[in-house]
Amino acid sequence: MGVDFRNTEVAFKHKSNSELRFAQLIFKLMGSASMTKVMTNMTLFALKLNLPVAWAVKPTIFKQFCGGTSIKDSSKTFDLLAQNGIEAILDYSVEGQESEMSFDGVRDELLKLIENAKALSKVPTTCLKVTGLGRFALLQKVTENKELSQSEKLEYNKVVERLNSICAKGHELDVKIYIDAEESWVQVAIDRLAEVMIKKYNSEKAIVYTTLQLCRHDKLSHLKELISRAKSEKFVLGVKLVRGAYVEKENERATKYNYATPIQPDKASTDRDYDLALTEVIDNIDVVELCAGSHNEKSANHLVSLLEKYNFPKNHSHIFFSQLFGMSDNISFNLAAEGYNVSKYLPYGPVKDTLPYLIRRAQENTSVAGQMGKELELIVAEIARRNN
Repeated sequence: MGVDFRNTEVAFKHKSNSELRFAQLIFKLMGSASMTKVMTNMTLFALKLNLPVAWAVKPTIFKQFCGGTSIKDSSKTFDLLAQNGIEAILDYSVEGQESEMSFDGVRDELLKLIENAKALSKVPTTCLKVTGLGRFALLQKVTENKELSQSEKLEYNKVVERLNSICAKGHELDVKIYIDAEESWVQVAIDRLAEVMIKKYNSEKAIVYTTLQLCRHDKLSHLKELISRAKSEKFVLGVKLVRGAYVEKENERATKYNYATPIQPDKASTDRDYDLALTEVIDNIDVVELCAGSHNEKSANHLVSLLEKYNFPKNHSHIFFSQLFGMSDNISFNLAAEGYNVSKYLPYGPVKDTLPYLIRRAQENTSVAGQMGKELELIVAEIARRNN
């Protein structure tokens, strides 16, 4: 039968009228590609000049897409989601760091996050970007299989040590660790690290999850390979499936450097592979634990139909639906109301340090055909329903 994602009363029951109007304004602004480009360029220019921008960002786009500036500051949003049957995945969204001190700081924050998740969540989970633990250029060099200097080898060992300490703490406290996917020119290094940790810590259940972007034409086959290895090597595969976040950036780089893009030829191919990947996981659910990260209603209902087909419980312990905080509440809250396992990525961090995430969020959402219009349409429909 599927879930009715047009039920705006359930989708927005957690929002006051003023909060709905605020969200309406944000999505209306983000629906304009030209406005998004102007605001993004202005923010980047201000950052280069070291001008203060938090005063403008915090009450607007930060408020819509982030939980707060710290774990404590995010607690109110965390509690609100929990009251509605939704797990919050606190995401320390600090990107673009370069120093060893900053990488150690991210590790320490993630260790605190794991302890916090264990104390407050029914299904404690956190997430990380490997580029938060080591230099992007170093991971690119590893991906390209280039010889590392002695100092780079020592530096890379520190990246491994940081990641291992986080995964070890997750294993100790039974907290899931989602390792996010990133750009293809660093992804091989990330995949290798993720798979080492999966084999080390997932002997009985999924603690460490790798992420596959199905906007890439090679990732469905990669999933099948991982499942085969999970069976033969006796580990549980933790996997997060997403469509992907770097489509335009990937295609532009492939054109610039004259190589074949790893991106699917069109969105229909991505949609096809995403749903095939969901089917592949459910067909092998005895050795796979899944986070289905998607803002696509059809894919959400495809997974619902697979659960119904196999007569699996809605709250099957191996299956979670997930969306980003501030988006697709019609999917998250309606699924949770029906009894499915649902989580929201809840980014937090100092306003200035979360700007790379927020800028990417604005650019990605503007580039996804119809996404802002759909969000806005649902909000307007709920405002009208309340006024009748």
